[in-house]
Amino acid sequence: MNSELRKQLAEKMAGEITLSDSPGKALKKWRMSFGIPQGTLSERLGVSPSVISDYEGGRRKSPGTAVVGKIVDTILSIDEENGGKYIQRFSRILYNQFDNDDVIYDMHDYAGPVLLPAFAEAVDAQPLCGSLDLSIFGYTVVNSLNAILQLSANEFNRIYGWSTERALIFTNVSTGKSPLVAIRVTPFKPRCVILQGLTVENVHPLVKRLAETDRITVLCTSMDVDSIVSTLREKEW
Repeated sequence: MNSELRKQLAEKMAGEITLSDSPGKALKKWRMSFGIPQGTLSERLGVSPSVISDYEGGRRKSPGTAVVGKIVDTILSIDEENGGKYIQRFSRILYNQFDNDDVIYDMHDYAGPVLLPAFAEAVDAQPLCGSLDLSIFGYTVVNSLNAILQLSANEFNRIYGWSTERALIFTNVSTGKSPLVAIRVTPFKPRCVILQGLTVENVHPLVKRLAETDRITVLCTSMDVDSIVSTLREKEW
């Protein structure tokens, strides 16, 4: 594993947690982004699971920089022992930001969780399937056709930004099938998919089956793309 990339990723993670208005929520975001259960992290740190739970829930005083550094190092070490999948992915993002406006219309990551019902209301989205009792940590507005035609599998994974716990908003879809098929064959899965320009009644039947297989919540919105982008940029979540 490239030690310099690991160091830069650790600095980003620790800096975000330490400087966040909600350090516990930022910690939870990174733990979940690396797919690590609370129990696994607490065991490696030599503390009870309730300690991690209290940090993340804001019931315990925010950890100092030394503790945050240890937590981040432990998260990265666990991932390295499992092959370093997430380190490699996030490290690529450090140097490979999107510059193609034909694919990504907007991308933003939140320091803390945003409740999915509030997010859905902001973009006037109606549920197709999956639970709304979820939180997301960011969103990406994607030109669905250009993403599928122009991006390789590795490049497609970059639309997740810093967390897969996000909403992917695919624009100008006709049936919704293509985005879900593309997600199906890639290793990372979003928390939520929003199909823009499509009503619930006109979604292809296969979409629901694919979404249920990958445990993805799917919503639909008829709000135009410019309104979606401007509305989300104005929200102070």
